[in-house]
Amino acid sequence: MWRNSRSGWGLISILFHWLSALTIIGLFALGWWMTDLGYYDPWYNQGPWVHRSIGILLLFATLARLVWRFVQPTPRAEGSRLETIAAHLGHIALYVLVLGVMVSGYLISTADGRGISVFGWFEVPALLYDLPNQASLAGDIHWYSALALMILAGVHALAALKHHWLDKHATLVRMLNPAYSTRNNSK
Repeated sequence: MWRNSRSGWGLISILFHWLSALTIIGLFALGWWMTDLGYYDPWYNQGPWVHRSIGILLLFATLARLVWRFVQPTPRAEGSRLETIAAHLGHIALYVLVLGVMVSGYLISTADGRGISVFGWFEVPALLYDLPNQASLAGDIHWYSALALMILAGVHALAALKHHWLDKHATLVRMLNPAYSTRNNSK
């Protein structure tokens, strides 16, 4: 139930997927909302601090998720050959965009040489800073990568719904129910 099988996702992969999805959507909404904050708004400093802290935690979770994905079997894909290739490329693009958003966010936050305090629990040091236009360039990459990520995540969700409702595949069920993996492991 905890581990993946060739027929379904295990509980750890499912939790990584849904917690990441909710966190990414929340960070996007918070980031968009922060762009309208005025200097005297009480969240002017608090919002970015929360955004950065959650972003760093998501970066660590994403790295752990990637390690987990490499050491676990991947369930067999359902659909045509073209759909299988598109799904594989789509997942790679999602991971690249997630990492690109987080790395560019890190570069924005550390452009002045200061580390990132994560909820006051620990600090992530600034390893690369004082590059020409670092905050501005990283900011553009962060924003456009985040927009592309939201669009691709929407396509990903629509594809899952298409597989579930139109094709009658178990693709969505496998990402919702870890018991599916153990019940159908013999197939």
